[in-house]
Amino acid sequence: MPTEPSPAAAAGLELFSVMALIRAFETRVAELYRDGDIPGFVHTSLGQEAVAAGVGAALQDDDYLATTHRGHGHCLAKGVDVDGMMAELFARADGLCRGKGGSMHVADPARGVLGANAIVGASMPLAVGAGLSSKLRKQGRVAVAFFGEGAVNQGAFHEALNLAAIWDLPVLFVCENNIYAEFTDSRRMTRVPGVADRTAAYGIEASVVDGNDVEAVHAAASAAAARCRAGDGPVLLEAETYRWHGHYEGDAQPYKPEDESAAWRDQDPLIVQARRLAERGDATDADLDRVRSEAAERVDAAIERARALPTPEPEEAFAHVFGD
Repeated sequence: MPTEPSPAAAAGLELFSVMALIRAFETRVAELYRDGDIPGFVHTSLGQEAVAAGVGAALQDDDYLATTHRGHGHCLAKGVDVDGMMAELFARADGLCRGKGGSMHVADPARGVLGANAIVGASMPLAVGAGLSSKLRKQGRVAVAFFGEGAVNQGAFHEALNLAAIWDLPVLFVCENNIYAEFTDSRRMTRVPGVADRTAAYGIEASVVDGNDVEAVHAAASAAAARCRAGDGPVLLEAETYRWHGHYEGDAQPYKPEDESAAWRDQDPLIVQARRLAERGDATDADLDRVRSEAAERVDAAIERARALPTPEPEEAFAHVFGD
């Protein structure tokens, strides 16, 4: 009779499962966009799955989340419905935003997801506002802002950190430092290489974590969320990672050294976690293959469902529009 896995083993496998779902979702989305099945622009976070999964597992269902134009993984890790996400990317009427948001503007208030955002750095003031609401209403909800290291040169970064600090707001700032700000090596953009180093000016606690190690991210995010929830003010987590694809799907990435991507792919977060689970005896190769297959099947089913859904009626363009 098979034995039940230990809580630690189950948690480690669940983190792997979330990463596998994000990987399957974005791999197929990249292919669909290439083939012209998905309209608009698409930005993937392939290679960065550990950050989304690790942080997502540290949050409660009603915690707030504000993300970027590269936010599919964050939304999935927060529990956003796969079918609704895929339908939205296909611009279908049954999508999370009725087909109006697309890849860069997915939102799901029911899951605390305030929205993906194409404005660089815009997630941070949104999370500060949500954090202020949580504090005033004594809700105990944490607000998370995902952003890239390129956004720290925006005024919104400094304004958001300062407000969160002086008001002791429950905001977790998560910087996905993937080295490139659109097409520019971000290490050339500032004399201060580490994002976490900048928080000292605002009196905010910060830590740096290996963004390809999902368990390390989860541990750091859990500690940070607990601090926020206890009323000890905001925390910044800098996760060092790498995006495999270009700034957008179709970007040829001429700005990257030829050997750089290969080196980072050797640190694939799914491989890192799979190896750890196997070494600890927490999962077999068959277990991991099953998880990957189930993720792929789940995404394929969502694609087939989205293809069959209707597109919005023309008059829908005038619904949910605020004006005079």
